[in-house]
Parts: sequence; structure tokens; C-alpha cells
Amino acid sequence: MRYILSLIFCFSLLPSLVAQDASHPLAHKDLQAQQIWVDSVYNDMSLEEKVGQLFMIRAFSDSEKSNEKFVAELINDYHIGGLIFSTGGPVAQARQNNLYQAISKTPLLIGMDAEWGLSMRLDSTYAFPWNMTLGAIADNRLVERTGYHIGEHCKRIGVHFNFAPVVDINTNPKNPIIGNRSFGEDRDNVTDKALAFMKGMQDAGVLANAKHFPGHGDTDSDSHKTLPTINFNEKRIDSIELYPYRELIKEGLSSVMVAHLNVPSLEPRDGFPSSLSKHIVTDILKDSLGFRGLIFTDALEMKGVSNYSTPGEIDLAALQAGNDVLLISEDVPKAIEKIIEAYNSKEVTEERLAHSVKKILMAKFKVGLNTYEPIGTTTLLDDLNRLEDDLLYEELMEASTTVLKNEQSLLPLRNLETKKIAYVELGDSSGSTFYNELKKYSKVHLVEAEKLDELIIKLQNYNTVIIGFHKMNDNPWQDYKFEDRELVWLYEIARTNTVILDVFAIPYSLIDLATIENIEGIVMSYQNSAIAQQKSAQTIFGALASKGTVPVSLGEHFKVGDGIQYTALQSLSYGLPESVGMSSKKLERLDSVAQYAVDQKMTPGIQLLVARKGKVIYNKNFGKHTYEGEEEVKFEDMYDVASLTKILATLPLLMELEEKKAVSLNTKLSRMLPEYAKTNKKNITIKEMLSHYARLKPWIPFYVATLDSITKKPDPKYYRRTASPQFNIKVSEEMYLRKDYPDSIQKIIRDTELLSTQRYRYSDLPYYILKKYIEGYYKKPLDELAQEHFYQSLGANYTTYNPSSKFSDRNLIPTEVDDYFRFKEVRGYVHDMGAAMQNGVGGHAGVFSNANDVAKIMQMYLQKGFYGGKRYLKTETIDKFNFCYYCDKNVRRGIGFDKPQLGDAGPTCGCLSMKSFGHSGFTGTYAWADPEEEIVYIFLANRTYPNAGENRLLKEDIRTEIQRLIYEAIIVDGVESEVINNIN
Repeated sequence: MRYILSLIFCFSLLPSLVAQDASHPLAHKDLQAQQIWVDSVYNDMSLEEKVGQLFMIRAFSDSEKSNEKFVAELINDYHIGGLIFSTGGPVAQARQNNLYQAISKTPLLIGMDAEWGLSMRLDSTYAFPWNMTLGAIADNRLVERTGYHIGEHCKRIGVHFNFAPVVDINTNPKNPIIGNRSFGEDRDNVTDKALAFMKGMQDAGVLANAKHFPGHGDTDSDSHKTLPTINFNEKRIDSIELYPYRELIKEGLSSVMVAHLNVPSLEPRDGFPSSLSKHIVTDILKDSLGFRGLIFTDALEMKGVSNYSTPGEIDLAALQAGNDVLLISEDVPKAIEKIIEAYNSKEVTEERLAHSVKKILMAKFKVGLNTYEPIGTTTLLDDLNRLEDDLLYEELMEASTTVLKNEQSLLPLRNLETKKIAYVELGDSSGSTFYNELKKYSKVHLVEAEKLDELIIKLQNYNTVIIGFHKMNDNPWQDYKFEDRELVWLYEIARTNTVILDVFAIPYSLIDLATIENIEGIVMSYQNSAIAQQKSAQTIFGALASKGTVPVSLGEHFKVGDGIQYTALQSLSYGLPESVGMSSKKLERLDSVAQYAVDQKMTPGIQLLVARKGKVIYNKNFGKHTYEGEEEVKFEDMYDVASLTKILATLPLLMELEEKKAVSLNTKLSRMLPEYAKTNKKNITIKEMLSHYARLKPWIPFYVATLDSITKKPDPKYYRRTASPQFNIKVSEEMYLRKDYPDSIQKIIRDTELLSTQRYRYSDLPYYILKKYIEGYYKKPLDELAQEHFYQSLGANYTTYNPSSKFSDRNLIPTEVDDYFRFKEVRGYVHDMGAAMQNGVGGHAGVFSNANDVAKIMQMYLQKGFYGGKRYLKTETIDKFNFCYYCDKNVRRGIGFDKPQLGDAGPTCGCLSMKSFGHSGFTGTYAWADPEEEIVYIFLANRTYPNAGENRLLKEDIRTEIQRLIYEAIIVDGVESEVINNIN
């Protein structure tokens, strides 16, 4: 009796001996526990239950296609082994998953086609890029991380098998079913990407599935509709198509899906799909390649198989061919019946059945189904919409963007002062995000026309045309081709203009171009997601490096692996806070403080920007132009930045002159301007007056002397309502000052008394003096100099003096309802009276800008004078001006720059480096840069509207409180710091 029992035990164990091998792809780390569970479950099953384990059926979780009742019946009546979820949402899928697992005697193995992540994002986009996009990335560590993140998503929603990666080597551009789903056409690149993806996903605890065996990459028909034929010889298939499978199998691939293909060189029977071929499945995959993991059929409901007419015959043939899991059978009850008949007739042996079923049970144990717990849904949406996934998506799109053509090094775009850029949109999807991102770098105009000839005429005004070809991003099978009309327009625009073509679609779209001769620059962005559009625009302007290589050949134009790399130009880029060590969650607290300031009527509106390590990671607008108005603050809106003008216009021009040795910090006023030689100011140096340590008066209200002493209105002696040769200084609309009065201002400054003692006293007067000197040196107005020397090449196109002549009032934030000088709303004209009396161009005030542009200039300073591929100022010059020369005299200022406080009170939060520098402005503006933490912080407001009144922004420390919160958002050693003190 003992002998018989031993034989029975050995027989039951024989098909499971494969589990006693730690190298088996389905082996659990606890081999013994896995073996016991598998044998126990298997031995407790009836024949019907064993056969049922072979089937994986489709389940729909969306309300329109839901087949919940049908699935539940199959589980109850036929003991189905697994489900593959298709269309639907995460919560509904989790609910169904829990329901189905609850009614199944043996836990269900759940699969899903999540090749590029789950299509369950809150914004209805996929979590990760298509495989073709990943194929363009050089760093396979990013692909491995992608696999890991996708695995985490799958695991969270109860998916154990992801039918990915696709390892088909796509050598046919007309392939209707693979295309974007392939990593490309290069065998080694596809293999490396697939290995990385597989490793990442399986490390996350989700089993990978390489498909479609033996290779679906060179078909031009849809396997869902017919039986495609692969007409390669066996040697070619072995060296190319089978190569990635061979390599993945060596590294522990969990499963393979056998394709619905006709491969005559491997299976001579006509119309006999590979999934039913014993030679392909058993002889090649299992025996020759040594694969021991699970083998899935492709969907058995697919068309084009004429050899079997009786329901269930295909399923039986697939099992006999060597497959383990029968996917999406056309008729499960009939198929089970057919297999049981074959079992009873010895056509299917117990050993054969046990071989597949025990492998299925091994997989179930490996993914933890031996201790199954229902899926929690409380935080499900949050868990599937993680910040870390967004961060990775950004990295992937940055790394994939590919420059394919770059004549005369057109890209990245530099020398912006010479560029007049137009944007033309082609395709059937929106490029608005791309266009808005382009505008962050330079003046770019959207040019549209109904007819080609009209468009060509409009484009004559531009010397650079960026054409965005935008196709739908809904799924990887979307149409990607240019329309004939679009090709004609593209050729004609390129014939007459310098063109950069940016393609937001599958690379194969370029094959239809008859010629690319006249197109100077071609960028491949692969997809039309918002992030792809943003990152591509940043690459065009050199804020990001060009890293990608195209993973497929594109006719005669480009071959696989082409891609022109270039480094970034150190322009500001844009991305998520965590990418530069900041906490998104902590930065959200800035919203509350800014909104509080608006709600409490400290200012009608605010533009707020934070950048770190060259990346803008927070840029938001709050409030409106005015308290009573309806115009909300927009990114393009321009604020009067008041005294920020000192460091945005006058100071950089003075730095240039110091570099030219026209002046030094010790140059005296008597040498700069001879008219000071006999004044009490003759010995004042640049260093002293820009440190505010020169005994100069803080402010002189020049305008008061031009008012009628009785009416307190502008005196006709000085003003006229219309311009004339004698009254040509425009103070505001219908208000023109006498042309000689600026000379009077200079004389008043020369003649005024000095303060009695030398101590720190903030003064605007040095900038009146410097304006006169700089304009005299260059023989040009200060506003023109600032534009020519800095703003134009920086791409600071929303930065200017006197914006009312260049921009719509809709983009100009008003500063005050003036009831003491101009007696009207001040909008588009400088708020400061002294600057207004200089035609709006003061050395101390007059510049208008937006937060993005101010950040560019501050970033240039932070980068020691370098920005966008151009050196504006020397490193030593920045260091020389950003130095506190009179700290020992209790003067905190640098040369022109404000510096952190020396005591308790001052212009900053007191929580940042003494190397930091910046300035504030009377209208509520603030700009600060910190070299140690590489942070730029911009706060623009019009707190003076409708009247200057009480400065509650200052009294309640709104700007410095926001600064404190910025520093608290720094992640230190992986931990968000509550307080970061004593940095200096």
C-alpha cells in the first residue's frame, strides 16, 4: 500500500518539479511554500475546475460594455482561471475585481493590456508614453523605471499580468497593429528597451508578457480582422524576430503571448496561425528557446482561421500546440467541453493538463493570490495619479525629443534679437500648449489664414517659421499622416521661409514628405500630449538638451538611430518642483498667502514665480487687474515693476561700462559728469551712492514744483494737453511736459544739500545721475539701450519702458487712480512721478514686465552673467556688484542690489543666504535670487491701486512670508524641511 501511495505522490509531484528550481521564471522565493500550495489546490480540483483554469476571458468595467453578469456566470459555472480587463475606469474595475474574486473558488489571475500604463488618469490621458517614444530614449534606466511605475499601477488595481512589453521589431511602416507599440526597428535597441521594461515591471511584482511571438513587426494587415502573413525565412526570423525573446528568456521572462500570424517558413500548413502550431509553440519557444514560463495565446476569437469550424476546436488545438492560457475564447463552455472530451479520450493527458494548470497556479502564488485581499478603493484614484509618475513622464518626454535636421545649427534658437518668429499650426489636434510655451522664450506670433497665398503674404514679415504638426494623442493607432493640402502648404512655406517643423505624431508621418530640402530644422516629438508640447518648445529654445534618436527608418530622409544632440543653453526651463528638490505640497501654501493678500485687498492681483536650479517650478496668477474689474491676471500681463528698474535696466548697463573700464566702483561723480566738479557731490563714488551710503536725499518730489500753487493741478506753464516741439515729454495721455524740465531735474539734484551724516539712507537720486551718464556715454536713450543690450536677446519680450505704445491695455496692469498729479487712472504709464517727467524712462523706475521675464534677468545674474547660450556679464563683475562693502557700517546693500538684513528686520525672510540679492518696488514688486539654493523668486503686484495708501503688503510681510514658505519647501535629504535656518 505504501508503494502505491508513493507512486501516486510522485505522479502528482512530477509536473510540479519545475517549481523546485529557483531560476524558473514563475518560481517564488519560498519555493517550498509555493509547491505545497500549488499541489494542494490542484489536487483539490475537479477535472472541470482544472480545465477552467486554462481560460482567461475578457471583462469590461465601463458601463456601456459591462458584461458583469456574463463573467460572473462563467466564473460560477466553469471555474474560469483568469480575466483580462479592457475598457473602463479604475474604481469600477476594482469593484468588479473584488466581486469576481469573491465568487471564485480559486483566486483569479488578472491580466491587462497596459503597455503604456493605465488609461485611467483623471485627465483621460495615458500615464506614460508609447513604446515608440521610449525607443527614442538613450538612457534605458528611464525605461526600467517606466516598467516599474507601470507595474506599481497594475499591482495597485489588482492586475497580476501586464501584456507587455511588445518586443516586435517593427520594420514595416504600414503595420496597422504594432507601429507605435514597438520600441522600433533596431533589434538591439528593441531588446534593450524590452529587457529594461520587463525588469522594472517584474521588480514591482507584476509579471511581464513578451508579445507577439514569433514576431508581428512586418505585417501590413490587422490581426484583429484577418490572419496576417510573415514571409521571412527561418534564418531571418531566428536572427531578428526571435532575438529579443531569447534575451528576455535568459533574464527571467514570466510569460509570452503567441501571435495570431501565418508564418509559412515555420508552419507550412496554409492559414494555420502560429498560436495553433506545435512547431512554433513547443518545438521553437519551449524546446529550442528553453522557455518555461506561461504561454498565452493571442485572442482566440480573432478571424482568418478556416481549419476549424466546430466551437472549441481552436481552443483544444491551442492547448495541444503547447499553450498554457487560452485567451478570450469565442465560446468558453464549448471549448471546455471539447477539452474534457479530449481528456477522457486520452487525447489530452493528465500530465499535459497538470503541466499548464500547475504553471498557472505557480503564477498565482508568485503574485500573492494565495493570500488574496480585496482591492481598497478609498485612495485608488490618488494612487493612480501620483506625482512621481508625472515627474517620470516629464523626464521621458525630455529624453525622447529628437532633432533630426539642423541646417547651419539653427537649433537651439539663439540671437533672439534677430529673430521674428511665426507659429503655424497643422494637423487635426491642438497645439495651443506648444504655442504658449514658445511664447515664454521669445516673441512668437500665431499666423493663420484660410488660403495659402494669404498665409505666405503674412509670413513675409517673419524670418523664422515654426510649424507644429499636431495629431490626436488618444491612442497609438491614431491617424498620423499629413493631408495632401498640408503637404502643399508645408512645401510652399518652406520654399519662402526658414522653417522648423515639429512633428507631434508617430515618426512615420515624415515618410510622406516628398522632400525635406527646404526645411532647415526638423524636430520629432512623437506625441501630442501637453507635456510633449512643453518639452519640445523648451528644446527648440535650448532650455533643454536634445537627446533623442529616432527608433525607426523614415524612407530616404532618415535612418534608424539618427538624431542630433546638443546641450542646453542655460535658459529657464519649466517643470515640476520635485525635479529640483522642492515639494509641490509645501509650495501649495504659497497659494493661500497670495490669495489672502488679494482677498484682504492688499493688492488687486499678483503674479508669483519660483524657479530653482534653472527650472521654473511654480508660476501662478491671483486676482484681477482691479478690485472692481473682471479682467483676471494672466501670464502675459505686465506690471509696473517700479524700483526693480534699478537692477533690471540701469545696473546691468553700468556693469557693462565697468567691464569696459569706462568707470570703476571708485569713480567719482566729478569724473563721470563734469558738471558735478564744483558741487558738494563731486567726491561721491559709484560704490557709495549705489550702496546708499552717500548722504544723498532719499527722494525729491520734482512734480510738486510743476503744480499750480492754488489749484494743485498741473501748471500750464509746464504742461500742455497736446504735444508740440516745446512740450514733447509725454507724462500720460493728454499731458505733455516742457522739454527742458529733465535738465531742471538734474540741476535740482546737483544743487540739493547732502544729509548731515553719512549713514545708510535709501535714495533714488543715484539712478537719475547714472541715467544721464549712461545715455551720454552711448548717445542713446536708456530704454533703447536696455532693449538692445539685454531684453531682446534674453527673449524678455514683455519687458519695456512705455508699454502703452506697444501693448494692448488688456495686458497692462493699472497702478493707481492718480488724484494728485495726473488726475486719471495710471495704466501703461509709469507710476513714479519723477520717471514720468523723463518721458517714462527713469534710471530708477519705468520698466514694465511680467514675472517670467523678470525671472530671466534674475536667472542671468544667478548664473553669473550667462543665459541662453550668451555671456552678458563676467562672473567677476557679478561678484563685484553683489558684495556688501559697508556691512561694517551697518549698510546691508551691495552695489545696486539689496541684500539680506544684517539685524532682525529687513527685506527678506531672514532664512536665506547672505550671498542672495534682489530688490523690491514701491508698487508691490519683489525679485530675489539666492546662489546657494539656486532659487529665483518673483512677486509682482499693483498694491498701489486704487491708491498707494497703507502698504499692508509690507506691514504684514506678505512677500517675505511667501519667501519663507519657499525655503520650507526645499526637500533636505528626502525630507521636507519645516524650517531651514542659518543657511549662511
